[in-house]
Amino acid sequence: MKRHFITIMSGLVALLALLVVLGLGTSPAKAEVTYQIATDSTFPPFEFANNKNKYVGIDIDLMHAIAKDQGFKVNMKPTSFNSAVQSVQSGQSDGVIAGMSITKEREATFDFSKPYFMSGVVMAAKPNGKITKLSQLRGKRVAVKTGTSGAQYAQSIHKKYGFRIVTFDESNDMYQDVLTGNSAACFEDSPVMKYAVRQGTKLKIYTKPTLNGPYGFGVKKGHNKKLLRMFNNGLADLKANGEYARITRRYLGAKGSSDTTSDRTFMGLIKQNKGALISGFKQTVWLTVVAIFFATLFGVIVGLLGVVPNKFFNGLSTTLIYIFRGLPLLVLALFIYTGIPSLTGQKIPAFIAGIITLMFNEGAYIAAFVKGGINAVDDGQMEAARSLGLPFGKAMRRVILPQGIRIMIPSFINQFIITLKDTSILSIIGIIELTQTGKIIIARNLEGFKVWTIVAIIYLIVITLLTWLSNWVQRRVRL
Repeated sequence: MKRHFITIMSGLVALLALLVVLGLGTSPAKAEVTYQIATDSTFPPFEFANNKNKYVGIDIDLMHAIAKDQGFKVNMKPTSFNSAVQSVQSGQSDGVIAGMSITKEREATFDFSKPYFMSGVVMAAKPNGKITKLSQLRGKRVAVKTGTSGAQYAQSIHKKYGFRIVTFDESNDMYQDVLTGNSAACFEDSPVMKYAVRQGTKLKIYTKPTLNGPYGFGVKKGHNKKLLRMFNNGLADLKANGEYARITRRYLGAKGSSDTTSDRTFMGLIKQNKGALISGFKQTVWLTVVAIFFATLFGVIVGLLGVVPNKFFNGLSTTLIYIFRGLPLLVLALFIYTGIPSLTGQKIPAFIAGIITLMFNEGAYIAAFVKGGINAVDDGQMEAARSLGLPFGKAMRRVILPQGIRIMIPSFINQFIITLKDTSILSIIGIIELTQTGKIIIARNLEGFKVWTIVAIIYLIVITLLTWLSNWVQRRVRL
């Protein structure tokens, strides 16, 4: 029996060690040549994906131009604004350029470059509506985007004007909240709001830019001083040779980088973004397959620990299931991707962090129904096997597990479906799966309803097929 316990524990340790090695493995030589630069993924005209699914925008073009001028390489890592900031703080990225305003609070944890852009905050509301000035916001709800200057400005004046603040992670969600009438107005950076209006968002800007503040490139305080120095030198060169003006004019000029002339029908959006949607879908499926494989291994091992005749292993199994089922998936993903690197100083690739997150969370649920499936087998089966002289391990493998597996199979398929849906949470750490692809497309054309409808249909088709498979398996198992 001890040998059986040692085998189980060895398998668990080996599984965790494999993922740790994959996650913590870095390439120092590559880090010396190429800098990892975090950025937002949905903040046009500073960063967004064009109709060829290539990231462009003032920040993206500026960073590449400075890297070329100064003779270094960059690997841009599009993610959410909050995740971009946290990835630098945790050491996952070397710097961040994401339309980030230079503030005293941020200067406590970041070293900033010289300002590369001056922006201001404006208020936008429905055209021909009742809200045209700040004094009319009393008692109303105002939408802002998390972490932006608009949110900061709204926070600073909400008591004076008596409005309530609601925050969103994406600009398009903020605009839609105003368009549907849930919020009376929104506060947004002036160039971003102007771009949205030019793209067809049916909002109107009613105030002049205020809280004018500089955007800066940031690095973790006390780190990457050479990178910061090269950014400043490159910025000066681009302003001197006219390249800076060309980049800003490309996105902020009278015509700008507009997508308003493209086909906005459902079929038109599918044709324009077919490549991005297929790529996002493939990433979702790949994440699901890899995650469910490791989650199954983890879950089976932990589940078996819960049924062996040993109180310590039973307690360990119960504890692991309790912890990883109890933690919200979003919190677990951010803890693994940004929290652990903050403690260890070692980078964890987003894909590996996502797999570890799903492995622990989904594996905990698998462990629970493995325990349940085994415990559902009549106790007399084990007693009969042991009375025939079979040791516990052999009785479990040859008598109990074959019966328990018949009970577990439908639950395994259902967990596969759940894992497929849970991959959408991983967009928070910058993995470009199907949900994140939808956000990226919306950032460019602001067609939220149509794009989310397309994404929802893709999910429903796949989940329907898997549900049919689950029902077929359950029928076969009952035969």
